[in-house]
Amino acid sequence: MRYRFLRFPEGRAKAVTLSYDDGCRQDERFVEILNRNGLKCTFNHNSDESKKSHCFNANQVKELFLNEGHEIAVHGYWHRANGSQRPIDGIRDVLDNRLQLEAKLGCIIRGMAYPDTGINYLENGTTYDMIKQYLTQLDIVYARTLAGDNDKFELPRDWHAWVPTAHHQNPLLMEYIDKFLALDLSPARYHARRGPALFYLWGHSYEFDHNNNWDLAEAMCEKLGNKEDVWYATNMEIYEYVTAYRSLIYSADGSMVKNPTLHKIWFDIDGTEYVIEPGQTLHL
Repeated sequence: MRYRFLRFPEGRAKAVTLSYDDGCRQDERFVEILNRNGLKCTFNHNSDESKKSHCFNANQVKELFLNEGHEIAVHGYWHRANGSQRPIDGIRDVLDNRLQLEAKLGCIIRGMAYPDTGINYLENGTTYDMIKQYLTQLDIVYARTLAGDNDKFELPRDWHAWVPTAHHQNPLLMEYIDKFLALDLSPARYHARRGPALFYLWGHSYEFDHNNNWDLAEAMCEKLGNKEDVWYATNMEIYEYVTAYRSLIYSADGSMVKNPTLHKIWFDIDGTEYVIEPGQTLHL
């Protein structure tokens, strides 16, 4: 039997994604830093009607975020923790937010970051299984949660409980970044742990104002960004690519593989890199 590993576009073994919440005015300054460093971010927005004043109108969202390759995702119409709501209220909060954002922006939105304490606390008879079920039925394909920062750099095992690597205020952030960038996942290191590595950073851009540390935003983005061996992607791009890889179909003896998806996919088998086009069958 041979080791098989996902590789990101162009055969890269590492990827970076960011997720920033609440659609605050400071996003405008933050996105300029991201763009300069080649980073991609998912910005999680509440609905306009949940705020006393609108931070960005539709044209501004398109110009600042969507046209620059970033993503807009659901963050709850009223920014209420799903775990603390009755399922019927959670359904309305997610669906109303998705409907409002899609109507405003004219694009399909299927990603989400849990608002407030998310699914860390479960009240009113609500369970995680209930939340995952209604999110799936509402066609929300992933949802970012919080479960303690870590330096494992793993792909999610459960897309509706997607744990990020770190918040940007973590005092170990730069150490995590150094460890991530130093990872050697090349074929020369033959072992069972050469799987892909994902660095997932999250936060709120208004925190840089509150903590007077925009120098941190500049430093972390410069450190993470513009690396030739890293794929920079939104949360949705990570989800769609990994899902496509996991959809590859193999023959029983592993000598053939078919790509039934619309994605061009890279993978590694025992140190040999392969790329398979949409609809193609390869003899390995």
